[in-house]
Amino acid sequence: MALLDRAQWYDIARDTQWTPRYVTEAELFPPELSGGEGLPDEVWATYDEPYKVSYREYVDIQRQKDAGAYSVKAALERADLYNKADPGWISILKEHYAAVALVEYGASFQESRFVRWSKAPGMRNMATFGMLDEIRHGQIQLYFPHEYVNKDRQFEWSHAAMFTDNWVTLGARHFFDDVMMTRDAVSTSIFANFSFETGFTNLQFIGLSGDAAKAGDFTFSKLIQSIQSDEARHAQLGTPLLQMLIENGQSGEAQKKIDIAFWRSYRLFTILSGIPMDYYVPLDVREASFKEFMEEWIVTQFMRSLEDLGLSKPWYWDIFLRDISEHHHGQHLGTYSWRPTLWWDPAAGVSPEERDWLEEKYPGWNGTFGKVWDVLIDNFAHDRPEKTVPGTLPIICNVSQLPIVGTPSRTLRDISLVHEGRRYHFASEVDKWIFEDDPERYRHHKNLVDRFLGGEIQPADLGGVLEYMGLGSVGPGGDDAHGFSWVDTYRKQLVKAG
Repeated sequence: MALLDRAQWYDIARDTQWTPRYVTEAELFPPELSGGEGLPDEVWATYDEPYKVSYREYVDIQRQKDAGAYSVKAALERADLYNKADPGWISILKEHYAAVALVEYGASFQESRFVRWSKAPGMRNMATFGMLDEIRHGQIQLYFPHEYVNKDRQFEWSHAAMFTDNWVTLGARHFFDDVMMTRDAVSTSIFANFSFETGFTNLQFIGLSGDAAKAGDFTFSKLIQSIQSDEARHAQLGTPLLQMLIENGQSGEAQKKIDIAFWRSYRLFTILSGIPMDYYVPLDVREASFKEFMEEWIVTQFMRSLEDLGLSKPWYWDIFLRDISEHHHGQHLGTYSWRPTLWWDPAAGVSPEERDWLEEKYPGWNGTFGKVWDVLIDNFAHDRPEKTVPGTLPIICNVSQLPIVGTPSRTLRDISLVHEGRRYHFASEVDKWIFEDDPERYRHHKNLVDRFLGGEIQPADLGGVLEYMGLGSVGPGGDDAHGFSWVDTYRKQLVKAG
């Protein structure tokens, strides 16, 4: 018997819509979980996903992806990448796996919430595949770093990071809980699928995949490629929802959700992507600067997605364009200075050649951020390493949960407000705007400094902070990735100068 073309049966096969008989529509799809208030019931059936796939096709494609990734890993197991790769690249692996692997598994719960609570039948069908995607992403990104654990305990953080109160994971967990776990299905999809995955996972996965191949880490490159192709598919879940909101007079609400999610995503990725791309990736294999990746994947491509929907750039666009040249450099200075609080060994990335590259990519770097590094380098070169590690904790933003840093265009200043008797501090006017839009969402969370001042961290010193973060009990804290060998160049310059 001849088989039907897929176009003849696909819409029927993926239609899971029904009329409830024993409960009301509101009981089946509670507004606080489903979202989309104000959209007529008949609108949900019009949801039309851009990527269409049947279960048979999905399983076959995923089998091929897994076979490719695991085959490359098996073929290169004897290559001894850990001992041959640049230490800066190994630090990227440590940071990536710990920050991403369990978050991917958590994203399966995000997708499962769509499966149950979304009122759009097509979305429930596609989210089922998205849920399976994220389970695979979590599993494969836990399996791959496991082989390194017996070589370096810092790789233990691949599994443990999200269960600790390390300041980096506090910021990451706060962000992902905000966008994936605590909003209704419509808002979550716009926050996570459209704003986060369409723009920023492309930046992380495509950018790192190219850098990995050039660095000789073909195992990681193949792994990231297999994940990114999934992300590209289920990242599109949010686009039809945005179209439905806009067509039904809710473009203002859609715009605000994107504005909030975009900024929150960007600020986290200044650490996850910005620092590694400009400082950790070995200079001879860097594909592009973080700013150049941002201009390609965000400024150009993501903004085109907004324009296609008839939406505008976020209101803070000028702030953002200035920020991509500055903020991650300040965060790098902060993370390197507080390197004992990290689970990876940060690469300084400021040899004379690297500083020339930074000046070329970010004109004025040497006269601004470079001056701070001049002080650090002088202390290192004169054997005063204790002066390169601050003795206090930084100010933490009450929205991003990341340190507040100064930049050439915005000196370090206190952007704060008092809400119900408590003072909150923010890294920018945008973070303050996000807080003021929904104070109840953010006011109850205590950042690391709040916990320190509240007596939760004992002893009340840096040692107590490290123990509280899990460093030592999980794995040792960070040190310079290259063992400070880069400082020798500057010592020789001092000797030569007399």
